[in-house]
Amino acid sequence: MRRRDFLKSTCATGALASIAPSQAFAAPSAPDWSQLRQKLDSRLISVESPLVQAQQGLTNVEEVFRRLKNPYWIGDEPGLTQTLGWIDAWTSRPSLMAVAAESAADVSAAIRFSTDNRIPLVVKGGGHSYFGNSNRADSLLLWTRRLRSIEIHDSFRPRGAPAETAIPAVSVGAGTLWGEVYRKVARDHGRYVQGGGCMTVGTAGFIQGGGFGSFSKQFGTGAANLIEAEVVTADGVTRIANAWQEPELYFALRGGGGGTFGVVTRLTLRTHPLPESFGAVMFEASAADDAAWKALVEQMLLFYRDKLHNPNWGEQIRFLPKRRLSVSMLCHSRSESEMRATWASFFDWIASQAGRVKLSNEPLFLALPGRKLWDPDFLRKLPGITLADDRPAANPDNLFWATNLGEVGQVLNAYQSRWIAASWLQPARFDTLVNALIDASREWSVGLHTNKGLAGGSVEALSTTRETATNPEVLDAFALLICAADAPPAYPGIAAHEPDVAGGRQEAASVRRAMAPIVALDPSAGCYISEADYFEANWQRSYWGSNYPRLAAAKRSYDPRSLFAGHHTVRDR
Repeated sequence: MRRRDFLKSTCATGALASIAPSQAFAAPSAPDWSQLRQKLDSRLISVESPLVQAQQGLTNVEEVFRRLKNPYWIGDEPGLTQTLGWIDAWTSRPSLMAVAAESAADVSAAIRFSTDNRIPLVVKGGGHSYFGNSNRADSLLLWTRRLRSIEIHDSFRPRGAPAETAIPAVSVGAGTLWGEVYRKVARDHGRYVQGGGCMTVGTAGFIQGGGFGSFSKQFGTGAANLIEAEVVTADGVTRIANAWQEPELYFALRGGGGGTFGVVTRLTLRTHPLPESFGAVMFEASAADDAAWKALVEQMLLFYRDKLHNPNWGEQIRFLPKRRLSVSMLCHSRSESEMRATWASFFDWIASQAGRVKLSNEPLFLALPGRKLWDPDFLRKLPGITLADDRPAANPDNLFWATNLGEVGQVLNAYQSRWIAASWLQPARFDTLVNALIDASREWSVGLHTNKGLAGGSVEALSTTRETATNPEVLDAFALLICAADAPPAYPGIAAHEPDVAGGRQEAASVRRAMAPIVALDPSAGCYISEADYFEANWQRSYWGSNYPRLAAAKRSYDPRSLFAGHHTVRDR
């Protein structure tokens, strides 16, 4: 994901901000686009935002907002982003023009034109940046959507590497989405590749951001699985970066932030043996009073520590206001009977509470063969699990998880996260963690994303992730705690669809209050760069820790004029 500094907008609400272009690349009043069109022909395209058109009364407003709940439609529109803005931070703005790149040469041409004409440059793949770094007004958009190749390798040797380093891998274009990569790798070829949980997230931004998947405790982060990248740097040169060639660039691309050190056009990722099965356990529970709630929180954390803190389990444990618990955990290599046996003691404990703790629903246990988890033909048979791209001519394989619907076209009011060290699960610190979660959940929902902390993970996950640019705190954390508030699609200047600024600010205040006891556990704790607070003051340390100086050196080397600039991106000092 790419970040940039912001300034207050003069938009109708005065509360959503637009992004300030880099001073070094302020756009001229009338760039000569014909120069670029001579090199790119039809790949240089005009950008029209359906939201701006709705704002101007040029299209059906209600139809636009209906479509904004379809992530595939948003992804196919170069003038849109999956998040529409953040209250008091930024608003999604279309670029002047876009290069629908089909090769590294197209990217190089766009970079050189941007530099020669002093036009700010932004890069969009999946467009899932919470910080808005895949859009900028008055910019040239490098749109990688057409880079969609997927190539399976039984034995891939990075350029310049010894022959014995060859391993099974997959090469993907920067515009591919994880759903289509999973289908190719897992369903069609029986291998596993570590990608994101959301099927419409773009591959390149995810890898560069050090993204996590549901099973990262077993397979490591996305960045840890990058073997080689084709990348066009700020000088317009196409480079191959791996451990043997351009090693500092390779390090930076593995978690240093998307679109910060160059434009990645192709990635090659290691693949793993596909687990025989994947499974899920989902349920909700509530407590009758404060004493029962504390007992439930304690029991959940103890059960996690003793039974689930291992490479097989990941995903979410949420603590909600009004003493409610929501659990959505995924696993691999476990049958339904094995999952039920694992969880039996926890549900027996709930049954023993004489009504003080109650299940809100019958727990769902789901197990399926490894090749089926991302198979659209199979998923369509499971009611309520996925939603489909509803456009008339849409690819029937265009599915997304129903649980991701709320994120599609959202406006963010607040988003904070902190890694929680595994030491908080030990007796000496356990009660303090329990009390912090109870205090936080009085104000707002807080979730432990146990797949986004690698403590308890496999030796391979820990060792490969240790070599990346991600903050080393991730290795000692058992979870990433997330507390966030969002709202449905909204946009300034569109009647009946304006952002709720006052409500957004109130929710942001609630999130800050909820996070106060969590931050107090360890005020210096870091967080994951792609799911973090736009207003984080100590972002260099929080996102990268001790790796930041090395990343800054790579920035000086590969982008000395900061062509690739964004909110909270690595700088050259």
